[in-house]
Amino acid sequence: MLRLLLLGLSTLLPTLALADFEGTPIGKVRVGAAAVELHATDDMVVAGTTHPRKLSGQDGMLRAVATVIQGPPRDTRVAIVALDIIAIGRKHLDAAAKQIEQKTGIPFDHILINCTHTHQVPSTIRIFDYDAVPEFVAQVESAIVESVVQANSRLNSSPPTRMLFMMGHENTVGDNSRIEMRDGTIGYPPFPIEEQLRPTGPVDPDFPVMVFKRPDRSLAAVIFGHSTHNVGTPHSNRRSPDIYGLAAQAFEQDTGVVTTFIEGAAGSTIPFEMDGVWPRDVATGVQLGVEAERHILDAIRYHVDQAPEMAVVRIGSIKREISVSVRDFDEKREEQAAIAASKRTISDAPGEKGAAMFRQMRAELAPHRGEKRKTWLSVTRIGDVAIVGVPAELFAQLGMDIKRRSPFRYTIIAELANDWVGYVGNADAYRLGGYQVQMGLHSWTERGTGELFVNESVKLLEELYAQ
Repeated sequence: MLRLLLLGLSTLLPTLALADFEGTPIGKVRVGAAAVELHATDDMVVAGTTHPRKLSGQDGMLRAVATVIQGPPRDTRVAIVALDIIAIGRKHLDAAAKQIEQKTGIPFDHILINCTHTHQVPSTIRIFDYDAVPEFVAQVESAIVESVVQANSRLNSSPPTRMLFMMGHENTVGDNSRIEMRDGTIGYPPFPIEEQLRPTGPVDPDFPVMVFKRPDRSLAAVIFGHSTHNVGTPHSNRRSPDIYGLAAQAFEQDTGVVTTFIEGAAGSTIPFEMDGVWPRDVATGVQLGVEAERHILDAIRYHVDQAPEMAVVRIGSIKREISVSVRDFDEKREEQAAIAASKRTISDAPGEKGAAMFRQMRAELAPHRGEKRKTWLSVTRIGDVAIVGVPAELFAQLGMDIKRRSPFRYTIIAELANDWVGYVGNADAYRLGGYQVQMGLHSWTERGTGELFVNESVKLLEELYAQ
């Protein structure tokens, strides 16, 4: 009986290969990858801090990095783009994705655009005491399109490629950034160790690495991810793609392969402290940033080398609009929280400078309380790996909840994807308070938005898995 069954399958599989997978052999994909540099000047206002600043010179390149993957069924294509910027709204990302669809035929819903959240680049958002730099935003939008067009054009010369994947771990870089202090407040580093009581949430050490190899075993593309705030650079007074971007470019220089970083759920995680030092510290944070970059580069090298082959039987993607609401808030309570946070987080002794900034943001948002706003969630499938695109600085706990409930064998979170709605924490975070959930342009969604993202992401994952 077993022999008859095997004979039956042997006659069926070639038919399936011709009907459903024509163009790319079963289990393999075709890949094209490209990077387009973003050019910034010293007169551009830089994002990443609560007050505007300008930087002179640059470490590494700022880039739009695209990977286009084509595979079964019927040579479906998906595009994954990473931008070395802090964040950007859907107005610009939707426009870029529509142009990509027109120029390449890759469906709008199959395009995932993720920001690496580097804190050392010209501003692309309206936040705190500064606005976006229009000429830089226009350049970003153009670079997104050009990077995908170039990557897509390289599919024509791409041989059938093996995909390798490993869900590795890197637990020496990230720390929780929301610490319950002995005085009952939620602190934000740096602060003396003796004032700390406990972290308010977990750190996600997952380090997914996706590798594409040609028949001659050369690397065609590499994608990796991690869930820690992308801050830290050799020179704090220069523009930079920060620790993850610099590590990706170092690996690319070693191997010649275009390397993409996906920023995970990092809204509540920062690079580790070492003897009380954090990369924000201008005097000593430089070495810490260099050390973190070295750890990340070592992790890329190790996991690329160790990743086993994974057969890709299906590629697909879903992108869906959902509604989120502008939070209602108590002005008096938020004013008190802003003063306290400014004293600790912004090193503002009386707390007034920071409080005035948060007060202005609340004034802008107050007329919109309860307002519904549309944003995107997306899921992209490459074999047994799913990538969930969330438009927020998502707390680590929420990203881990999505992964725990996902039907896929492996799930990766891509935060700040396809839109930007600020920090989004789990429900308990809003009870505890702290900078990340203070009302402002950086954090305006209502409590429960994080759980909404989790539930809706899981629904999309189940829908994509069932296809």
